[in-house]
Amino acid sequence: MLKQSPIKKEYLLIAGTIILLLLCYQFAFKKTIVALQLNKHLTAQLAQASNLSVQPAYLLRKCANLSKIIDLYRADTVTFRSNAINQIAAIAQGENVKLSEVPLSDPVYHTGKFIIQKADFEGDYFALMRVLKKLQDAPGTGVVRSASYRVVTIHLLDGNAKKLVLEVYFEVIK
Repeated sequence: MLKQSPIKKEYLLIAGTIILLLLCYQFAFKKTIVALQLNKHLTAQLAQASNLSVQPAYLLRKCANLSKIIDLYRADTVTFRSNAINQIAAIAQGENVKLSEVPLSDPVYHTGKFIIQKADFEGDYFALMRVLKKLQDAPGTGVVRSASYRVVTIHLLDGNAKKLVLEVYFEVIK
């Protein structure tokens, strides 16, 4: 049949090759090119989204969160001894706990940026726990840095008495 056709074999070979290339493009190469373009587009979007410093809303949220954290530590150090102690005493009195000691500010506890203040409370364990929780939530008194319980024995004429003491250290920004 091919021997009898008036068309040369070279032209049929060229036409067959072109048809084969068109079929290959349609079924394989076209999908690959589209996938490569999509990959390039998505990679560009990912690179743009990963640069968080460009997003102003993210920076505003971050700034607000940092401000909230810093406000927990902030207290007016000039009036800390009067206002904060009054506030701490009111919290202790509300839970029937005695604010037994607030020693003078010790320079040993001062760092470059922070002041550490100590307060001692006396009472029963559960009332002391409630006071500690309220002190952690109270604004303007600083942040509770550490708290420790100890039992103190008092020697009396008619015997010994024990009392539970809570020592709380507050950290305040200068």
